Amino acid sequence: MKLNLAAFALTCAIFWSMMVFLLTWWLILREGPTGDVTLLGRIYPGYRITYLGSLVGLGWGFLDGLIGGAVFAWLYNFLARARTPEALKS
Repeated sequence: MKLNLAAFALTCAIFWSMMVFLLTWWLILREGPTGDVTLLGRIYPGYRITYLGSLVGLGWGFLDGLIGGAVFAWLYNFLARARTPEALKS
């Protein structure tokens, strides 16, 4: 089975960006906007637990998910191709 690289990367990007966005809003609703620098804020420049920070996290999460999903799908396809019966015969 082969993964569609573009579809998988886009799915990962949408999923990860929405998780960062929704989890930021969940923290804002529970504790209020703190503006604290978190571990994620050290990875994503400009990200904080604020209203604007949720949008910054949405953008960074989309980019991060897109790259991570593309790398995963490419690696999966590469390893799956190496395990086909034709590749094992040569």
